[in-house]
Amino acid sequence: MSRPPTIRDVAEHAGVSKSLVSLVLRGSGQVSPERRDAVLRSARALGYRPNAAARSLSERRALPPERPSARGGTPVAGGARGGTRVVGVLLNDLRNPWFVELLDALDAPLHAAGLRLLLADARLGRHTGDDPTGPFLDIGADALVVVGTLPDPAALDRVAGLLPVVVVGAREPVPDGVDLVAGDDERGVRLLTEHLIGLGHRDIAHLAGYGAVGELRLRAFEATMRAHGLADRLRVEPCDLTEEGGHRAAVRLLARPDRPTAVLAANDIAAVGALSAARDLGLDVPGDISVAGYDNTSTARLRHIWLTTVDNAAREMGQRAARCLLDRLSGTPGGGAGAGAEAGASAGRRHLTVPRLEVRGTTGRPR
Repeated sequence: MSRPPTIRDVAEHAGVSKSLVSLVLRGSGQVSPERRDAVLRSARALGYRPNAAARSLSERRALPPERPSARGGTPVAGGARGGTRVVGVLLNDLRNPWFVELLDALDAPLHAAGLRLLLADARLGRHTGDDPTGPFLDIGADALVVVGTLPDPAALDRVAGLLPVVVVGAREPVPDGVDLVAGDDERGVRLLTEHLIGLGHRDIAHLAGYGAVGELRLRAFEATMRAHGLADRLRVEPCDLTEEGGHRAAVRLLARPDRPTAVLAANDIAAVGALSAARDLGLDVPGDISVAGYDNTSTARLRHIWLTTVDNAAREMGQRAARCLLDRLSGTPGGGAGAGAEAGASAGRRHLTVPRLEVRGTTGRPR
């Protein structure tokens, strides 16, 4: 095909109507799974990617010149290499400071390659049920980076067949062809739990998070406690991983007569909430209670907080995610995997960064 594939081409290839293709590409729930899969298979086979520029043709605006497809197939509408030269970034939560360092490391190599980042918050579509990836397809983004756990991980199934996708900082299963870059959460929590046990703590509580990352951190905490013969001493308190959520969960633990001597939060933000709860209850940190977080955010490094935590190499994650994306865009998905990566272009690559314990002023020996 000498021209970019259109919705009509996809419809003819799949044996369906143009309106049905449009519904599928907009993430409509009115389409059966069988027809949806048929449309997506045809879109992949033809190298079709939804594009705002293509849509503008019907509005009699000029269509940018053709460029080679990022996947080496049929040309698609857009400018020079990279089309719109926009990489969409879908964030789980814009409030989490851990994302700042990761995005800074992600942006530098992509910017050097002439690509720009466009951010969106995945939480905004939860109440409306909108597909959070849809706007990036509408504007013709050349690739997508998903940072953190999506409210609906199934949203990746549609977009993964249409443009390169890299998932960073999550551990949920990803579709074929999607690269995953994350931290070794189990190893990191083991380091932190053994640090507290080494200080002499036996009654340790965990402020547990959600999603696959939260489950891995909880499982590692429980396994480490059991390995040290402390299965009957561990405590788990659910937490929504916000500062207020950490405060509420810590108050429930620390207001008891048999309060724990240490609290290990699933992230730094919840740990800051636990520090506030200890202060409100008149407890000294680390004299009366030790508190540890996870992620080594800029907040944890503030001198008046100086939180013991785990550095899960956010900058390395960002750099590796950028490398994966550039490899995909250049048509060499197997290149640059590096040590610790599990290769496989069809299944995507998986890389876990190595965590490092950061001991600061919020943990000490129990009284």
